[in-house]
Amino acid sequence: MRLHTLLGDYPVTKALKDGAIRSPDVSLDFADVKVPSSAFKRVVRDLEFDVAELALVTYLIAKAHEKPLVLVPVVVLGRFQHPYLIYNAERGPLAPGDLTGRRVGIRSYSVTTVTWIKGILADDHGVDLDRITWVTFEEPHVAEFRDPPNVARAPDGKTMLDMLIAGEIDAAVVGGSITDPRLKPLIPDPAAAAQAWHRKTGALQVNHMVTVKDTIAKDHPEVVREIFRLLHESKTAAGLPRPGELDTNPFGVERNRRNLDVGIDFAFRQRLIPRRFTVDELFDDVTRTLNA
Repeated sequence: MRLHTLLGDYPVTKALKDGAIRSPDVSLDFADVKVPSSAFKRVVRDLEFDVAELALVTYLIAKAHEKPLVLVPVVVLGRFQHPYLIYNAERGPLAPGDLTGRRVGIRSYSVTTVTWIKGILADDHGVDLDRITWVTFEEPHVAEFRDPPNVARAPDGKTMLDMLIAGEIDAAVVGGSITDPRLKPLIPDPAAAAQAWHRKTGALQVNHMVTVKDTIAKDHPEVVREIFRLLHESKTAAGLPRPGELDTNPFGVERNRRNLDVGIDFAFRQRLIPRRFTVDELFDDVTRTLNA
């Protein structure tokens, strides 16, 4: 079976995408997409892919709107988000608790990294999320989702970093590391803060997992099991996790249960989804049994 697939380039996927890991039964036709998140709308709106990497919160919102996708218990991108909330230090000191009443730039309101950071601000710094103006640059992945009233769209032609440097926004959530020396993490000592958060919650902040169309899971359960096997062998080939390091690519429902519980809770409390799903609801009878 040939499956149209959206999957990014990560250590955990390298052997599979390079062809070192193969299957006699399943052929993955990888889409030529360098940044998987740029195609998430195609995943949930057009149902273009048979197998697709997808951000956790996008999946939760898609499920709330009954999109025919099933979660596979495979994390291809997991990390702690504390370093990705930044501010312009040249404009003076700023602390997380100072964000109430301020403007914060984000790619989109329902982005998974943003959801994790909002939860951190609320739980660890006492920030009232409804009293921040969230300035967005993209519409939500799921077309049916509606932004809350305290979301404003950035003017056309503006970029998040330009607005941050100019003082048009007070802070921003970025997707990766920043080299501009003026821009600093807003959460002090983000690595230590991340370790403290992990100790407190027992969770990993999951970004991207894997989904399949529900018709494949229903009609071809053996194919879904083979996809899981291929990804697990690719992870093993990469030597992950490294000895003594946290596994940021956990496989299996039980290895992800706590991660998903916390993610669901954050999404519900931020009114991104109408109710708290159970972890088991995110899977079907096939994917729920997949464990490394």
